[in-house]
Amino acid sequence: TNGTLKKETEGLILADWNQTWHTDTPRLTTCFQSTVLVWIPCLCLWASFPFYYLYLQKNARGYIRMSAVFKAKMASGFLQEGASRRRPGLGWAELRILVLFLTQTERQKGVQSSGLLLLYWLLSFLSATGFRSAPFHHATSYIYFTLVSLELGLCCLVDQPPFFSKVDSDANPCPESRASFLSRITFWWFAGTIWKGYWKPLQREDLWSLAKENSSEEIVANVLPHPNTTSHQTARETALLLQPENSKSKLLLKSFWSVFGTYFILGTLCLVAGDVFLFLIPKTLSVFLDFISAPEAPSWKGYFYAAAMFLLACLQTLFEQQYMYMCLVLGVRLKTAITGLVYRKLLVMSNAAKKEATVGEIVNLVSVDVQKLMDLIIYFNGTWLAPIRIVICFVFLWQLLGPSALMAVVVFLFLLPLNFVIAKKRTQFQEAQMAHKDSRAKLTSAILSDIKTLKLHGWEEAFVGRVMGVRTRELQALRRSQFLFSASLVSFQSSTFLISFIMFAVYTLADERNIFSAQKAFVSLALVNILNTAHSFLPFSINSVVQVSYRLTSPRLGCTTVTGDCITIRNGTFTWSRESPPCLKRINLSIARGSLCAVIGQVGSGKSSLLSALLGELQKTEGSLALKGTVAFVPQESWIQNASVEENITFGQKLDRNWFDRVVDACALQPDLDSFPHGSQAEIGEKGVNLSGGQKQRVSLARAVYTKAEVYLLDDPLSAVDAQVGQHIFKHVLGPTGLLKNKTRLLVTNAVHLLPRMDRIIVVMNGEISETGSWQELVARNGAFADFLRSHGTEGGKDQDLQGTADDFFGLLRSDQMAGSLAWAYIVLLFTCQQVASFCRGYWLSLWANDPVVNGTQPHTELRVGVFFFLGFAQALGKFASMATVFLAGTVASHRLFRQLLWDVVRSPMGFFEQTPSGHLLNRFSKDMDAVDSIIPDKLKSLLGFFFVLLEIYIVIIVATPIVVVAIVPLTVLYAVSQNFFIATSCQLKRLEAASRSPIYSNISETFEGSNSIRAYKAQQRFVLQNDFNVDENQRASYPAVVADRWLATNIEFLGNGIVLFAALLAVKSKPYLSPGLVGFSISYALQITGILNWMVRALAEIDNNIVSVERVRDYSGTPKEAPWTSDNKFFHENWPTEGQIAFRGYSLRYRPGLELALKNVNIQIKGKEKVGIAGRTGAGKSSLAMGLLRLVEAAEGEILIDGIDVAQIGLHDLRSKITVIPQDPVLFSGPLRMNFDPLDEHTDEDIWAALELMLLKNFVSDLPGQLAYECSERGGNLSVGQRQLICLTRALLRRGNVVFLDEATAAVDMETDLQIQSAIRSQFRDCTVLTIAHRVSTLMDCDRIIVMESGQVSECDTPQNLIARKGMFYTMAKESGLA
Repeated sequence: TNGTLKKETEGLILADWNQTWHTDTPRLTTCFQSTVLVWIPCLCLWASFPFYYLYLQKNARGYIRMSAVFKAKMASGFLQEGASRRRPGLGWAELRILVLFLTQTERQKGVQSSGLLLLYWLLSFLSATGFRSAPFHHATSYIYFTLVSLELGLCCLVDQPPFFSKVDSDANPCPESRASFLSRITFWWFAGTIWKGYWKPLQREDLWSLAKENSSEEIVANVLPHPNTTSHQTARETALLLQPENSKSKLLLKSFWSVFGTYFILGTLCLVAGDVFLFLIPKTLSVFLDFISAPEAPSWKGYFYAAAMFLLACLQTLFEQQYMYMCLVLGVRLKTAITGLVYRKLLVMSNAAKKEATVGEIVNLVSVDVQKLMDLIIYFNGTWLAPIRIVICFVFLWQLLGPSALMAVVVFLFLLPLNFVIAKKRTQFQEAQMAHKDSRAKLTSAILSDIKTLKLHGWEEAFVGRVMGVRTRELQALRRSQFLFSASLVSFQSSTFLISFIMFAVYTLADERNIFSAQKAFVSLALVNILNTAHSFLPFSINSVVQVSYRLTSPRLGCTTVTGDCITIRNGTFTWSRESPPCLKRINLSIARGSLCAVIGQVGSGKSSLLSALLGELQKTEGSLALKGTVAFVPQESWIQNASVEENITFGQKLDRNWFDRVVDACALQPDLDSFPHGSQAEIGEKGVNLSGGQKQRVSLARAVYTKAEVYLLDDPLSAVDAQVGQHIFKHVLGPTGLLKNKTRLLVTNAVHLLPRMDRIIVVMNGEISETGSWQELVARNGAFADFLRSHGTEGGKDQDLQGTADDFFGLLRSDQMAGSLAWAYIVLLFTCQQVASFCRGYWLSLWANDPVVNGTQPHTELRVGVFFFLGFAQALGKFASMATVFLAGTVASHRLFRQLLWDVVRSPMGFFEQTPSGHLLNRFSKDMDAVDSIIPDKLKSLLGFFFVLLEIYIVIIVATPIVVVAIVPLTVLYAVSQNFFIATSCQLKRLEAASRSPIYSNISETFEGSNSIRAYKAQQRFVLQNDFNVDENQRASYPAVVADRWLATNIEFLGNGIVLFAALLAVKSKPYLSPGLVGFSISYALQITGILNWMVRALAEIDNNIVSVERVRDYSGTPKEAPWTSDNKFFHENWPTEGQIAFRGYSLRYRPGLELALKNVNIQIKGKEKVGIAGRTGAGKSSLAMGLLRLVEAAEGEILIDGIDVAQIGLHDLRSKITVIPQDPVLFSGPLRMNFDPLDEHTDEDIWAALELMLLKNFVSDLPGQLAYECSERGGNLSVGQRQLICLTRALLRRGNVVFLDEATAAVDMETDLQIQSAIRSQFRDCTVLTIAHRVSTLMDCDRIIVMESGQVSECDTPQNLIARKGMFYTMAKESGLA
């Protein structure tokens, strides 16, 4: 009876500490097992159900048919109902119904693996292990336990994919979509990819399809407000969103928050949960050290504490890694959004806005600056969470040390402002570095864009010197910033020592009765480590905020109204930007449908600006503009894509073979296509580098004709073609019998002989329309038009003369090793010394904690404090020296790598630039060099630091418990194996990601150059889709790289937690032989191992991934290079050439191996001071003569002699510096106008003004703001093409070589200016050998001889009079020009 009564009494007691805790054989009371253990899983499920149910309703993914897994879950659930019918608990039957309901609902909503039910069954499994009751109940409990175990196992499985799932339609879906919940939170689903990447190289086909929520289409559509509005509205919204000023930047941030805010909050909640477990670990360590200090404590408590620390560490790992994963995925999505927005803004940037930005700056924005923003997402929570962590640490320290913990506050308050001062100073250096980086990107972009011009003039060395000057200033700012960063990091990392030293010293010296125990020492140390982590989060957060910058501000474009007559402008005033004066004033214009109108005027009068206004490229300040119908635009400077000829002409439209052939014939392209190796499928290099100027212009014209638009705006398209081709194009394309005969055509031209055929002529002077009317009307008025004709040597009544006036008017090793083996040895020595000091400091602390208590006090306190301070100070000095040395070595290596890359690129021949897209090169100079500058040295510093800390931890644990080697060795082997598998896959993913970045940059560069044409053809949507595709392809590689990092970090932290577990278990086992101080020393260090391994893995992964950048930077070191720039030819002297005699002897040239010869067996003898003209149809080989003479392309056969010396025996710069060349494309560089006149700074201002006067530019330059200091935009975009050609002529006039080569130098100027320039050239170059390529036959008539080229061969060569008399090809050209 007493026994029965005792059992019944025990059944009513909820907790009995004598039975549960103060015993050698602990067990829970029956009441506790029957109530609390049962209620915990129930309450968790009921509390989570409303939120989870709402989530399921909003995120349905289709439904899953009744699979075997689902049927097993339901059957097990019903069996549990029977097995647990007599089970105590509140609402037990309702709970079983809820579980079955959730299982069914998840099936209907397409949930393949449930996290909530997995948690419920896990808690139920743990609670079911404690039932001990009567025999029948005992049996049913085991049946119930078996069923719960079955349910738990089923929840670890994944169900089949749902019907109507978007994932199911993917050819290669992401494995995550079919992974179980357990696999997702541990990233084990990625193991298949890791395994595949280890055994074979990963290809793009192995990458998964991009999930819809990560695609550009989805993300940008969500970020942009009202994405379905009209194109102009969208353009305005995009421009508004990207403006980082005042309220406009708030709109962008608000838009980002609305799209990404929820996901970021979920990640933040994971971080907070991880922090809760992080703070529970030191509390557990505290009671564990209490157990070690109590000799009579039962062993099971030690094992319990060890298991608790392991469990808490694992939970902290899971939550922290989920936070990192969410932040990195969010960063990838943010990068997609910003790249998409920037690209869309490129398509609406006005010309005025483009003058303020360069391609290099834009590439910097979408590569380097976006990366800084992605870093900010990770570190942002540190700005508010770090103070909370710090406060909690102080509270716990007060509990341990009492008022002495206040000293930690004092130290912290001292260090915080110190570091803010350092951060502020570092901000100034970073801003300076970023400014220099932009300048360097701008200069580098200019060099890459205009490399042909640099090579023609031999200016590579000068421009490389400028870039290296900017680069040196950039690295100086970086070096200073990194020294400050080293000081900041040392102060943060040494704060662990400073805070603990001050607290321990005050605690022990303030009152000798204060006993310094192992618990106080090492639990305080663990808390201070957490405090230090929170404290050190701040500089990274501040650093990330500083480096994030939104740039690329620009005014939006004007727009045209699509109403009214075909083209109508009423009282229109237009300007390039709000700040600049009007370039068109009081414009009144009306053009009827189907008419052919000419726009004429002097250079800089506003002809091209009128077309830009019609395209909406200018800002309208007054009046109205209306344009009806689709528009095609042919710019004066042809915009050619890096694609096939066919793709350039069709421009995204469906191929109509018959129409395509008609367009090609009409534009006189068929002979060119026949000469190309693959016909219309021939690949055109970037910016059309492998086409002549005439071929590029005709491809551009063919593109316009193929579109079948209603309005054609043609900006002098015939200036780059010869007379015969010009006549052909006018007859078959532009004229009254051409393909465009029924279209509205507005033609800017200097070809006077075409004007009588026009329906209407518009005369533009000084930005105003001075006259408009037909030929006869304007001649009869005898006004500005008549003056224009007289300036061209033509009178109104002489129609016949006019008809025949010249058709020629168309006319390494890894970067770290480069720092040197001595630096390496010094770095390793410094890291070793500071880690030895750290070990000695920790060991000294353990001895201090073990000091015996004599009469209530501990002896030698002053000695312990003094040595502890000395060891900590030595460690801080070593840490600063080691980090500063790594950063210094990194800048030295970076400087060498950049210089080597720059020289490798500029020393490459022109064929290299024809085959290598500029996006690839810009990627090397921006993203890859940023990795070499900043990421690799920083991660190397982290890797070395963490590696030596890891060695120290291993040594500490082994010193405390030598038997732990048995566990450490296999765990370290597992770590090494995981690392090897990871590295193989991660590096391949990084290579795929880096390779997929280049098309993004190439497309941005191409779009920046051709945005006017893209807008004119209304092709924005197609280019946006292309950019989105490129970004998505890049993200297909970026996302697996993110998961790979998390897979490794999670598994490595689990291994680290295993080391903690074994160290604690073996400490319990060896408790009789260990002192509390040594155990505290060992366990407190072991607890750091998870964080150390995690950061070490991250640093190693970053180095392995970014070392690819070093490989990519060094890629071009093995490419073929040009001949030497200088040589020791004994016949070459300073005044060479003295006579200027030129001889081509059996000379042949091909642009690349495998291509047809561009010049074939050319034999020409040119006398000194002779003036020779070079004529021929477009593509005949005229410009190839210049390429061969200046050795931009080396000879295939034969030789060229100048004054008897073979040019192949002379250094390239020696040769090119002696020949003055004016290339076909007038190129200016971003910078002062004076620099463009005199890039090498060899002439005085007086010389420049004299040359300007001869070239008729003096008045123009005098009127510019700043005159010679006037800033030219990239490629001279703020000047007309004619003005640029005149500047190039002035540059040549200043150079005055004895051999002068003019390649279509006056094609873009009007006839009057051309005649004046020719007169200046004749007078100034009368003692020089002059070779002139021109399509205007009148330009060549004053030459001593004329060479006529045809199909790469010399067809005719004689004086102009003899050639006309011979009635050959030149006679035909002269006749067409009215000169024969």
